[in-house]
Amino acid sequence: MEEFHKVRRLPPYVFEQVNRLKASARASGADIIDLGMGNPDLPTPQSIVDKLCEVVQDPRTHRYSTSRGIPGLRKAQAAYYGRRFGVKLDPETQVVATLGSKEGFANMAQAITAPGDVVLCPNPTYPIHAFGFIMSGGVIRSMTVDPDDSFFHSLERAVRHSIPQPLALILNYPSNPTAQVATLDFYRDVVAFARKHGIIILSDLAYAEIYYDDVPPPSVLEVPGAMDVAVEFTSMSKTFSMPGWRMGFAVGNERLIGALSRVKSYLDYGAFTPIQVAATAALNGDGSEIESVRDTYRRRRDVMVDSFTKAGWSVPAPQSTMFAWVPLPKRFHDIGSLEFSKLLIEKADVAVAPGIGFGEYGDDFVRIALVENEHRIRQAARNIKRFLASSEESMQNVVRLNSRR
Repeated sequence: MEEFHKVRRLPPYVFEQVNRLKASARASGADIIDLGMGNPDLPTPQSIVDKLCEVVQDPRTHRYSTSRGIPGLRKAQAAYYGRRFGVKLDPETQVVATLGSKEGFANMAQAITAPGDVVLCPNPTYPIHAFGFIMSGGVIRSMTVDPDDSFFHSLERAVRHSIPQPLALILNYPSNPTAQVATLDFYRDVVAFARKHGIIILSDLAYAEIYYDDVPPPSVLEVPGAMDVAVEFTSMSKTFSMPGWRMGFAVGNERLIGALSRVKSYLDYGAFTPIQVAATAALNGDGSEIESVRDTYRRRRDVMVDSFTKAGWSVPAPQSTMFAWVPLPKRFHDIGSLEFSKLLIEKADVAVAPGIGFGEYGDDFVRIALVENEHRIRQAARNIKRFLASSEESMQNVVRLNSRR
């Protein structure tokens, strides 16, 4: 039977192959250390859970909520932007609550994309950045993800050679999967370019609070004039360890926020009201929960970099996010990230995310998530050390056999 048009535009989900292998190994009794999916294992702070439990007792909160987000939640997000970035937002016209940043991106794509519109998207990147627009009839032109001069060479080339002219540019810093961070100077140049060429900027800032240097990652909306062309998406999933709560935001340009709000009004009634109230309390808190989450990921990062490197697989220390973007060991370079990820499950009982799942330019890497405790990370390193040693021995045996022929 022929697949539907939109389904045909989607390639097979690479991560599903790894997930099937992981599930099969577990069913056979293997203790798989899962560093693949970016699914936080830290509990949601108790104060947020307590607020949810308190509010859910009121039956009035069990009714339909509001698609844009309750007023108190939108005010709390605007206040957060004021404190954190020095950006003034009107909670009535420049803030909308979303069911996570992923849903926000997909709905924004529906709101602004006409068939054939060109969207500039980093590669590698989080899949919804590209496929939200592909499902909406858009055409993706890949950009380098590096926030340096090469980015602007790529940007100028894309504008010069794209027909029609690009509709939008997607930014994602701190980057998932590469963990790179952009500077405010970089954003200034991007905003100037976008305003000159009439390009919409869609910025994914989901990892704004997971950083390890002294300087927090900036927002593109800090740049004067950015509000004319930009919308930014954030999420509470990683910041407050609330992934299953599905709570995020889009903020910025009034016209774009209005378009997103209109589409959402047809699609959902917003998150469950007690979740929105609990999220409001989290945003209005003193920030101690955020600092605790950041410290935990920092410790895990340091353990991973140290233990994996000692095991024989050099891991560059990420500046931000809960991920490390790690080149394949040289001897496995030719097999690609998917086959290497399968080998790690089969031979080392460790799951990682193959870089090819984030775009073809990610195939020389895997993404490793900091979603297991320090003990489990060290165990993963020991497993990998044994795997690398045995693979080296196997390759030497092959060389010896070939030399005798």
